Amino acid sequence: MVDQLHALRDAALADIAAAPDAAALGALRIKYLGRQGALATLSDGMKTLTKEERPAAGKALNETRNALTAALESRDAALTAQGESAALAGVDLTLPGTPTVPLGSLHPMTQLLDRTVQIFRRLGFALADGPDIDDEFHCFDALNTPADHPARNEQDTFYLPDGRLLRTHTSTVQIRTMETQGPPVRIIAPGAAYRRDETDATHLAQFNQVEGLCVDAGVSLADLKGTVEFFLKELFGLQTKVRFRPHFFPFTEPSFEVDLQSPALGGKWLELAGCGMVDPAVFAAVNQSRGDDAYDPEKISGYAFGFGLDRLAMLMADLPDIRLLIENDVRFLAQFAG
Repeated sequence: MVDQLHALRDAALADIAAAPDAAALGALRIKYLGRQGALATLSDGMKTLTKEERPAAGKALNETRNALTAALESRDAALTAQGESAALAGVDLTLPGTPTVPLGSLHPMTQLLDRTVQIFRRLGFALADGPDIDDEFHCFDALNTPADHPARNEQDTFYLPDGRLLRTHTSTVQIRTMETQGPPVRIIAPGAAYRRDETDATHLAQFNQVEGLCVDAGVSLADLKGTVEFFLKELFGLQTKVRFRPHFFPFTEPSFEVDLQSPALGGKWLELAGCGMVDPAVFAAVNQSRGDDAYDPEKISGYAFGFGLDRLAMLMADLPDIRLLIENDVRFLAQFAG
């Protein structure tokens, strides 16, 4: 039987080495190692051997099975490598691939926010953040907003059952920053704000703002004007003109509306932002909350400003409808892929 096993091994190894493809190799695996294969047939003859013959026959049987299994695996690997080489024949591997999935890009609002942060970081402003759900003290009281102000009406602001509200501006972050940090302060607070506006071509119930605050000894209106002008010229070009018109905000005094005129925007004057010097009443509210006089208006001063990012994006991209920024239409967004 040992001689039969050796003859079977030699014949099988020769057949396996000559197998032309995977199908033929599979057939040889069944022929020699299958349940009804040649090796299984010889294995059945073990019961006819004497006790002395069985050890040698069993050893030869295992060696044959191992040799055939190893040969089949080796030939399978060789055939796979040959197939891959044939598939790549004539292909220039140095050519760039053809993407099957289109690459995405940053949303235009994200691109604008990143650019805004870059500009203000050059001026020494740090990023600050705060909760979207806040209380009336941080949203109104600390900002010198009277109890009968229209913004505090339920028709203008989203109130929660527990009395809290969705912040109507990111000025809440300015108050929270001053509560936890003494002067000097130089921050910008980008984020979402919420108001009960009917959604149309120029209004959204949720919109994006970037508000800034600078507080220190000797901060003046000239510092405010220089900061705002620098930002707008960096964003819209050095030919941009900026003007400040007197206005009223409860939390700044004096207060200004900011207009700009830029060749990039057709040369028309456009209202863009609000700003002003921080009202001493705001510092008084912060001191009361802190329990000290770190923000003594006799010793420090500051300015604040706020820009609507959605408005800036509409101007920069000449968009006729603000809703384009939230509809996630790939045809629209693809125009901003860089």
